[in-house]
Amino acid sequence: MPGPKVSSVCDALKKHLPADVYDEVRTVLYGPQTPEVDVPAAVKANADAQNFEVRAYKIPCPEEQMRKPRMVRVAAIQNDIVLPTTAPLKEQYDAIKDKLEGIIHEAGRMGVNVLGLQEAWTGPFFFCTREKMWTELAECPETGPSFHFLSKLAKQYNMVIVSSILERDLQHCGTIWNTTVFIGNNGNYLGKHRKNHIPRVGDFNEATYYTEGNTGHPVFETAFGKIASNICYGRHHPLNWHVFGLNGAEIVFNPSATVGALSEPMWAIEARNAAIANSYYTVAINRVGTEVFANEFTSGDGKPAHKDFGHFYGSSYIAAPNASRTPALSRDKSGLLVVDLDLNMCRQVKDKWMFSITGRPELYAESLSKYARHDFQPQVVTDPSLERPRAKL
Repeated sequence: MPGPKVSSVCDALKKHLPADVYDEVRTVLYGPQTPEVDVPAAVKANADAQNFEVRAYKIPCPEEQMRKPRMVRVAAIQNDIVLPTTAPLKEQYDAIKDKLEGIIHEAGRMGVNVLGLQEAWTGPFFFCTREKMWTELAECPETGPSFHFLSKLAKQYNMVIVSSILERDLQHCGTIWNTTVFIGNNGNYLGKHRKNHIPRVGDFNEATYYTEGNTGHPVFETAFGKIASNICYGRHHPLNWHVFGLNGAEIVFNPSATVGALSEPMWAIEARNAAIANSYYTVAINRVGTEVFANEFTSGDGKPAHKDFGHFYGSSYIAAPNASRTPALSRDKSGLLVVDLDLNMCRQVKDKWMFSITGRPELYAESLSKYARHDFQPQVVTDPSLERPRAKL
């Protein structure tokens, strides 16, 4: 199946615009400049050999007089699947794991401190199929194969890893959840967060497998800052982003799996808006490629049955509180995005724009409490001169 005609929006602009015009257009679209960071030649060579791209940037932050910079190197990996979806499940998982391991090693060689993976990275994004064989990929977040695999790498490279998996809840009758697992830089298990918002649109039949999460909005204080995860569909809910900020998050990952026909116009906006509105960094990660399944399925839209979800458009990026964002990884290739950032910017932007001070949580809390009641009445004032229909007897 053919991929997108434009692999990278930023690269296309750079190719076709004069340099001075491109710089101004990029500033208008992406905010303050994010200079490129050199990628070691050995990393480039290994990436070429393994067929993934590497991009690296720095998000500049003013130095302060009273605090030292809190520099952190953050990375995101987007990847396609390796084997056909008809291959045995264990072989599919192992092939993805081996591919990821190669990319993670390059992230480690570049000194990455915090690394995020895409949503449900352990397999294809099978939720469109409604087939239950895929639940065999569900695992315990503390003892499952993905934790053991990533724990070793986290310890080897002194790296915090944010891993999105299908969780098997062994304490509650094997219930399944869509879960992000947080692995400390010592290879230790820090905790987990379960997806708060479950889509019911198009082929995203995720409620066939699991329901809304019950872990709230946890923020994990690590050796490299306070991090959290707003899983996929949660990015469409501003309050979901907001509560992570209320809990003190400095970096919020958004591991996702979303296709172009449904959400691409929204993709570049939502995580960036969240970074601005909540004065923290966001890491938007989307899988890439087209995944074809053995059996046809329908989307409930009257269109013919089909065997693929559509094209996962990648385009992973990192956004900052000051409205800057990096160029994205490509729309059609696996990749590693590495970004140097200063966590001091979070407080700098809070002090400048004063969103946390000018916000009215008590006002919103009162309105939301009223709305949550069964007898809620909207606060609508109607012009008495409007002609109103008479009630029928």
